[in-house]
Amino acid sequence: MAKTPDISEAEWKVMKLLWAKSPQPSFDICEALGKTEDWHPNTVKTLLSRLHKKKAVGVKKYKNLYLYSALVTEEDCIHAESDSFLDRVFGGAVKPLLLHFVKKQKLTEADLEELRNILKERGK
Repeated sequence: MAKTPDISEAEWKVMKLLWAKSPQPSFDICEALGKTEDWHPNTVKTLLSRLHKKKAVGVKKYKNLYLYSALVTEEDCIHAESDSFLDRVFGGAVKPLLLHFVKKQKLTEADLEELRNILKERGK
């Protein structure tokens, strides 16, 4: 399997739109991001160009439009990002990560029960 490209925080915002709906012209992507981000259309086009160079996004010309599509799955990107985070912050160890979030986050009884069930299944 090919290495999943490193995607910046801004690029994630573009990718989320493409994972939700592909293909899309840059105009639609700029318009959608214009509702949540204070980005100039040239910024969005730069991000699309970077994602294309990273082989995260494909582009096809249709009449006078360039249509962009995700070439990597959201699941693969989440997996790569979580592995990177785990390595950088917790030295690759899962236990300190889990302990940190269990101690710092408010968990409902249902959350705790789900965690117990997952851990029980993993232990088999």
